[in-house]
Amino acid sequence: MSEVNKNAANEQEETEKDFPETETVNEPTEESPEATAGQDAQAEETAQAEDDKETKSKTSFFGKKKKDNKLEQQVEELTDRLKRSMAEFDNFRKRTEKEKSSMYVIGAKDIIEKMLPVVDNFERGLAQAPEGDPFADGMQKIYKQLITTMEGMGVEPIEAVGKEFNPDFHNAVMHVEDESVGENIIVEELQKGYTYKGFVVRHSMVKVAN
Repeated sequence: MSEVNKNAANEQEETEKDFPETETVNEPTEESPEATAGQDAQAEETAQAEDDKETKSKTSFFGKKKKDNKLEQQVEELTDRLKRSMAEFDNFRKRTEKEKSSMYVIGAKDIIEKMLPVVDNFERGLAQAPEGDPFADGMQKIYKQLITTMEGMGVEPIEAVGKEFNPDFHNAVMHVEDESVGENIIVEELQKGYTYKGFVVRHSMVKVAN
């Protein structure tokens, strides 16, 4: 190589050293409208999905609460109906027991009332029987057995002689003037009356002093 060429090469190297290398700068690229629109649409879809999810959650919460309130109302209605049915059944049971008891008392009173004439005839016959008669003694024992059985059933004679007249138990068929006793006092019993468990089966026929 000639001297002239060497000098030219050295000058070129010195010149390159004086100017530093330039760095490459990446300029921001402007996105196209189509790409921007796609990103906005995707963001809107994401936001809408979040809103739908939140709305669904709220709807589910209030729907469950409304359903629970409906179930509670149904439970209250069924409980009220059950209480009413139990009260009606209890009233029916009490009414039935009362009717059965009344029917039993009415039936027993009817039977006892039909037996009382037999008791009356026993008493009349024993009143006329002579003392010491074995047959009369036997009838007396049968009469006592009958009276004891009736008392065990709840049949009791009504007290009359010496008692004040009471229209609930006595039937006055005669009145007499008797100053030895007080006014409205029973002086004689013409037919004995009876009660059955507190109910009058037959009133006593009595004579009352005025």
